[in-house]
Amino acid sequence: MTSIFESVKDFLQISLDDEPKNPLHVGEVMSCWMYLALMDEATIYIQMGLNSTNDDEVKGLLTQSLKQCDVQGERFKQFMKTEGIHLPPTSEQRPNSDPNSVPLGVKLTDEEIVNGLSIKTAAAVSHCAVSSSQCIRNDVGALFTQCMLEKMKFGTSLKDAMRKRGWIKVPPYYYPPGMPKQQ
Repeated sequence: MTSIFESVKDFLQISLDDEPKNPLHVGEVMSCWMYLALMDEATIYIQMGLNSTNDDEVKGLLTQSLKQCDVQGERFKQFMKTEGIHLPPTSEQRPNSDPNSVPLGVKLTDEEIVNGLSIKTAAAVSHCAVSSSQCIRNDVGALFTQCMLEKMKFGTSLKDAMRKRGWIKVPPYYYPPGMPKQQ
């Protein structure tokens, strides 16, 4: 059986330069547009989180994710401009503010901030996986695959930090009827 690493290696070895550059199909365009919108809106959420927390570890995770969103967003902006795709409208960037000045009824807790970041990361990974599988052009598929792997790597460090703090939201465990008791 082929490992995931062998599959990724084989995928990345595909010659992208020899592929004919057909126009993007509407699904590829929509996927690019949606992913850029996701990165831009995640940036706004992260900025709000940075304005709400005093926790250095949470700030570090948010800063790491913000850099990743900026890099991936810029990658998609350049690609979309080259392909003639209009960029999605996004919210205004947030200025820096003092976390201690945020009213308590509005301020998110560190746990809420990190869980929101986790949801956005999972959504990005899922979007990249679906988009990559629907691409006809290899260059577009590779773009989504690269972003997915980067998000998955970040998601692992995020999950470790959440587990350490007891912040992971776990659905109820499922025990099928008649399941033998574990010793």
